[in-house]
Amino acid sequence: MRYNCLNPISSIGLKMFSDKYEKTDNVDEADVILVRSAAMHDMEFGSKLKAIARAGAGVNNIPLDKCAEQGIVVFNTPGANANGVKELVIAGLMLAARDIIGGVNWVKTIKDEPDVAKLVEKGKKQFAGTEIKGKKIGVIGLGAIGVLVANAANRLGMTVYGYDPFISVDSAWNLSRDVVHVKSRDDIYRDCDYITVHTPLIEDENPDNNTREMINKESMSKMKDGVVILNFSRGLLVNDADMEEALKSGKVAKYVTDFPNDKTAKMEGVIAIPHLGASTEESEDNCAMMAVKQLMDYMENGNIKNSVNFPNCDAGVCTSKGRLAILHRNIPKMLTQFTGAFAELNVNIENMVNKSRGDYAYTVIDVDVLVNGNVTEKLSAINGVLKVRVVK
Repeated sequence: MRYNCLNPISSIGLKMFSDKYEKTDNVDEADVILVRSAAMHDMEFGSKLKAIARAGAGVNNIPLDKCAEQGIVVFNTPGANANGVKELVIAGLMLAARDIIGGVNWVKTIKDEPDVAKLVEKGKKQFAGTEIKGKKIGVIGLGAIGVLVANAANRLGMTVYGYDPFISVDSAWNLSRDVVHVKSRDDIYRDCDYITVHTPLIEDENPDNNTREMINKESMSKMKDGVVILNFSRGLLVNDADMEEALKSGKVAKYVTDFPNDKTAKMEGVIAIPHLGASTEESEDNCAMMAVKQLMDYMENGNIKNSVNFPNCDAGVCTSKGRLAILHRNIPKMLTQFTGAFAELNVNIENMVNKSRGDYAYTVIDVDVLVNGNVTEKLSAINGVLKVRVVK
């Protein structure tokens, strides 16, 4: 099996590939692709391609619907870079509370003066800030990163408010009991001195679910004067024009973003960090290892974990003579047609796992014979089937 890397991928992760895999520089030859930030929307995918693994959480650079229609499973690695991002959020919190950057830059302007020490003692008051202990911080989105940020802020003595209508069981278990659970974003907007967003980019007609530009003129009008907003999740969660207006008026004291662009990089009151959230050796290693592990499990066992366009499915290790994986549309009578096809070919099904997610579904079938071309041909001809793969 061949893999292609569209971006440099940590060698620690790539070393996890067994001798069944070899690297290819020709993307058209690849069975699987590993990617970080490379834009894939304009790429054409060959029939050989079975999976794409994003070494990171965001998948805006990958055409998910196009991949689903071609039976290409897209994975990401949620949580693998969570600690690296959390640490940078806490750093951003400190940079916003204390004018550290302004002070450091000022010292550089007086470094050649004859008595720097006296000048520092005389001029340092212009960079005085506030402490974060005892302040209120709202964490919007309590996924892998949001939970770590909430717990860290709690340990730093802040009163932490958390909002996430879709919080997972794992996140709930890991969240400190001291975090105040609120039922709407408005509760955070109204009460918090600091607000940090950790949600995916979701476009939804329901305003309670939509996150695109959720930090805008309307939501900021509900916030305290002098609020600090931190965005280490997605640039498009914030309306830049509205943020510029809020910074000029003093409504927002500081905006800390890990996603500078042509507008925010020039705005007064913005602390713009060059997308360093997951840029640590540890995060890159963790993402690469997680991505490779998921690809190998899919290729060798047909199992799906952390897919963003197909349902997760765990059929374990195959102990039967044959295993097929079928990516298909989530429409009625698919399973009936699958079992009927096997019956016509006099093939006995020993085990079957079926999972669905939205418009798409995934079925893994174990059989008591070695799978031949007749089986795959018959299954592929069924209306609604996107791809059939012989796993074993």
